[in-house]
Amino acid sequence: MHNRLTPTFSVITITYNAAATLEDTIQSVITQTYHHIEYIVVDGASKDSTLQIAEKYRTNISKLISEPDKGLYDAMNKGIGMATGDYLIFLNAGDCFHDDSTLQRIVSGLKGLELPDIIYGNTAIVDYKRHFVRMRRLSPPEKLHWHSFRQGMLVCHQAFIVKRTLAEQYDCQYRFSADFDWCIRMMKKAHTLHNTHLTLIDYLDEGVTTQNHKASLRERYRIMARHYGHVSTFAHHVWFAVRSVVKK
Repeated sequence: MHNRLTPTFSVITITYNAAATLEDTIQSVITQTYHHIEYIVVDGASKDSTLQIAEKYRTNISKLISEPDKGLYDAMNKGIGMATGDYLIFLNAGDCFHDDSTLQRIVSGLKGLELPDIIYGNTAIVDYKRHFVRMRRLSPPEKLHWHSFRQGMLVCHQAFIVKRTLAEQYDCQYRFSADFDWCIRMMKKAHTLHNTHLTLIDYLDEGVTTQNHKASLRERYRIMARHYGHVSTFAHHVWFAVRSVVKK
């Protein structure tokens, strides 16, 4: 009786007019040395050549749909609905696995007979030429807990891998930060959270528009108040403000 765990990863890529970046993402999935992958592409009825690129790799894509959606999180909910693997990984167009052995190394690091509820790791920021820029400013704590995100989103959404049986739908009332709310909700339900101590994802630094950034921060404040209470959230934001002034 071997006790080697061989989970299947449902890798979900959401696209909309992503012709410039999609190929890198697909390549990073299909060149993984670990082969228990279900690759799902959910396209929002792109007007550019996104679909032609996806079709080129159709034999490597388990499920592909293209239809209008009500935004990113609605599309991600469709992806969850289509997934059948043990784990969900959301890899947006432009984001890639850190290297070809990333999934193999995650699995090799799993000990025991039970699959953890959540697996997480580090994220590197890269430019359009896939060159390393820096590590993500916020980094995962040694032991992750749902209270950890009082300090902000310490684990990048792409490097936050959740067991499919645990997963719920994203709350689409949040237009910019539903992933922040989702990660907190998943951690509240999780019993075992496994730190890989690996860099899992290369995140494409596209720069957030200031307008969206402000709206996103306002949403995050609402989400934190909902999960952690108003007093605690206000106190933490005073601390964030002080920290940003000191860093300058």
